[in-house]
Amino acid sequence: MPPIPIPAFADNYIWLLPAGDGRGTVVVDPGDAVPVLAAADAGDWQPDAVLLTHHHDDHIGGVAALRRRWPGLEVIAPHEARIPTTSRRVIDGERIEAAGHGFEVLAVPGHTVSHIAFHGHGLLFCGDTLFSLGCGRLFEGTPAQMLASLDRLAALPADTLVCSGHEYTQSNAAFARAVDPGNPALERRSEEVTALRASDQPTLPTTLADERACNPFLRADAPAVRASVAAWTGDDGLSRVDTFAALRRWKDGFRA
Repeated sequence: MPPIPIPAFADNYIWLLPAGDGRGTVVVDPGDAVPVLAAADAGDWQPDAVLLTHHHDDHIGGVAALRRRWPGLEVIAPHEARIPTTSRRVIDGERIEAAGHGFEVLAVPGHTVSHIAFHGHGLLFCGDTLFSLGCGRLFEGTPAQMLASLDRLAALPADTLVCSGHEYTQSNAAFARAVDPGNPALERRSEEVTALRASDQPTLPTTLADERACNPFLRADAPAVRASVAAWTGDDGLSRVDTFAALRRWKDGFRA
């Protein structure tokens, strides 16, 4: 079964990977227990494992309540002291089994220094590293770290389904079109996103192929993106990392 985004707070998604083929149910980044408990009660299931990508409370805040309901719940997280409730800490390159689902752990620092992603079964649970048409803010990491993390994710198979932690796609589309206005793939994706949000539908998951074609943060080498950043900074001699860093600063202050 495909992954299901469960809305939480203003714009978070808690991801549910339902049981299938005899495997168990996985919950990713449950910042709030309430919608998970409601979904479990409505569907008559219970989670077997929780995957955590990073320490921010809107991604881990519901774990304690879920473990009170299901004391044996497995919680898999990065080595991060700011995540207090876990049963297993994992590092880059580990292969894990979570409720019968296999994943590879990918270190993707940038948004936070200990951020990880989980890749397997054609799915990428990437927290706040990669968004559709955007990427996470650099709260702790450096531009070089985030660019390397995005390069790593962009190298995964094109049909990978990107399961991000927030519904930011519509606002990201406005910025992406300011940066890359002549991109027909981006124009099509933006129109699709507008229609989905108008009917209150999620814009995720998206495919990595679409992100490669449309997301300016995965296109820092594209001539159109480099030209836009050069015009914004007044400097056409920026390195690749500096171009990415400027693009992120531009997005931080962008207002549609």
